[in-house]
Amino acid sequence: MSRTPQHPLPSGFTRDTPASAVIEGIDLTGRVAIVTGGYSGIGVETTRALASAGATVWVPVRDRTKAAETLADVAGDVRIGDLDLSDLDSVRSFARTFLASHDTLHLLVNNAGVMACPERRLGPGWESQLAINHFGHFVLTTELLPALRRAGGARVVALSSSAHRLSAIRWEDPHFTKEPYDKWKAYGQSKTANALFALELDAREQGNGIRAFAVHPGGIQTPLQRHLPIEEMVAMGWCDANGELSPMAKTMFKSVEAGAATTVWCATSPQLEGHGGVFCEDTDIAAPADGKPFVGVHAHAIDPEAATRLWALTEETLG
Repeated sequence: MSRTPQHPLPSGFTRDTPASAVIEGIDLTGRVAIVTGGYSGIGVETTRALASAGATVWVPVRDRTKAAETLADVAGDVRIGDLDLSDLDSVRSFARTFLASHDTLHLLVNNAGVMACPERRLGPGWESQLAINHFGHFVLTTELLPALRRAGGARVVALSSSAHRLSAIRWEDPHFTKEPYDKWKAYGQSKTANALFALELDAREQGNGIRAFAVHPGGIQTPLQRHLPIEEMVAMGWCDANGELSPMAKTMFKSVEAGAATTVWCATSPQLEGHGGVFCEDTDIAAPADGKPFVGVHAHAIDPEAATRLWALTEETLG
């Protein structure tokens, strides 16, 4: 098993490179992709880029009407299926529907998620951010493994975040049953889980031609912030009382299309042939954080032992 060093290639792209520039010259004709959350925020731009290169793109959705409206101007072969990541029966149903019509899956982008939401319990009492962001995508990916293996060179992209720095996996209390719920720690834990999932999936499946990547897309103003009250975003310096981006946020945040670029790069770039299991940001492999708060990847999110432990814990939790 090969391990990709966790340091920039460098790719030659920048933090502001748009997804359209990353996909330029890449032909995905005959390829099939799935983009969860592909009808909102950076997911739309990911769908647009993959479809523009000729891929058939499946977008699993909770709201068909909203999806149809949002994707109306996306050219190419884009198809909609029903999926709710908070309901694992729904996840399995989507996978069965997809597998009934497709033998192979070349690109799986686990893009959907929730952030810093109020406390909510799913299933037998699972904390909702871990359940939706990690468990839902874990089940989707493992259900689709036969099609990914048959692709003879598939890629899986897991959307993480710089917020992984906020929490390693809370091994003794992952669902906040012993300590009071903290929405940001819960989000951070789920994003660490996404990164560790990509690491372990790559280790397990690279022999079957599957390579996996974790992505921090960057700071972008999208519907992901829908659970944050305006007062909290003002306090963090993101915007003013009218919801307008602050001068700081304007320099820190990316455009939505630039936010999709790292995902598209990981899913399609020939620069990553033979690579996998790494955390990426700003359209390149990320460097170790080395104490920097918002740049790079922290050690707990790229720890192979933690990745293996999380996979086992997830399987045990899901039965």
